[in-house]
Amino acid sequence: MALKAIGLTHVRYQRGDRLGLFLAWISLVPVFISLGGFFSHFIFRRELQAIFFALGLTISQFLNELIKKSVQQSRPDTCAALEACDSHGWPSSHSQYMFFFAVYFTLLRISRIRAAAAASVTGFGNSGWKFVIALIPWPLAVLTMYSRVYLGYHTVAQVFAGATLGIILGGIWYWMVNSVLVQYFPAIEETAICRYFYIKDTTHIPEVLKFEYDNARAARKAAFKRKESTD
Repeated sequence: MALKAIGLTHVRYQRGDRLGLFLAWISLVPVFISLGGFFSHFIFRRELQAIFFALGLTISQFLNELIKKSVQQSRPDTCAALEACDSHGWPSSHSQYMFFFAVYFTLLRISRIRAAAAASVTGFGNSGWKFVIALIPWPLAVLTMYSRVYLGYHTVAQVFAGATLGIILGGIWYWMVNSVLVQYFPAIEETAICRYFYIKDTTHIPEVLKFEYDNARAARKAAFKRKESTD
């Protein structure tokens, strides 16, 4: 009976190749983002914007699988040693995922920076550092794309196809969410399931971190005053 490995974390590199080891970990960044980033964000934050962000990435990966099955382009010859020849290579799902993430994250952060500036809200750090943070996913996206070629899982054409598709889909989905779907966020927020799980809409708050900080301090001061009045 033929055996098949789950491709989620099945990444191989040549023994003793330190760059290969580094790039193998880089190749797992999409897994870290999905499981560590979005899952923990939902548990602790429960924001509609992040949920629709994750939904867009899921749709993007679903389209990637559809395209792969339609095109059926093989992976490079190195796939035999990697035990990856049973799946198709065009376009690269890792590249598509990372560039979708980079586009959406950067556009979202820039929109928040501009909203905070327009509302004259000062938060943590200056705007220069905030723009740097907004661009952090791009080096990771490029490294992920390079890792897939270096490790032998994809050709150059396959990773560039994935990157291009990710950029296009990320831009379209960002526009869909923040220009069309965002107007339905208040109604979604009031649904029974969102109220039950405390899922909220924070798109109208320019600087969420400062907003929560100010409200937490105000609540603590109010609680302290109530305690003093009862003593």
